[in-house]
Amino acid sequence: MVEQIVDEVTIRPATPDDAQAIADVHVRSWQEAYAGIVPAEYLSGLDAAARGSRWRELLTAGPADHVRTFVAESGGRLLGFASYGPSRDEDARRGEREIYSIYLDPGTWGHGVARELIRTVVAEAGEHTPLVLWVLAANERARHFYRRHGFQPDGVERLEDVGGAELLEIRYRRG
Repeated sequence: MVEQIVDEVTIRPATPDDAQAIADVHVRSWQEAYAGIVPAEYLSGLDAAARGSRWRELLTAGPADHVRTFVAESGGRLLGFASYGPSRDEDARRGEREIYSIYLDPGTWGHGVARELIRTVVAEAGEHTPLVLWVLAANERARHFYRRHGFQPDGVERLEDVGGAELLEIRYRRG
């Protein structure tokens, strides 16, 4: 992957007009980050157009159930996105929030874009609001990123079927 230089990054709430760009980043990120972890056939079959339609539906409906999505952009180009809302875990604490996704265009990895997105989510949720997220155990890059931003494994794990493979996910917690 050719590294792309990232200049000034703007973080803002996502709109329905961002749907296809979010989907494109989502698919490219999965294909790069999960190569060798998620079955290749599943990754090659990801459909950005279908995901774009789903994202448009979600963003048109607005922040249902207090779900918020932010995008990072530079020079008019969407570089990544993050979504968070109420924790979906059965053992969630009152007021706990969950980061559902943080994905970047792979060419922007290592340029501080994810750092700006996670800082935005933490600030929006509230510095003292407990946050959780789930990360694939085999995704060491993401696990390291979350640890650097104050998240730690809390001992809860689950198996998730992704493309026909049972993959271990670890819950990380902050606050």
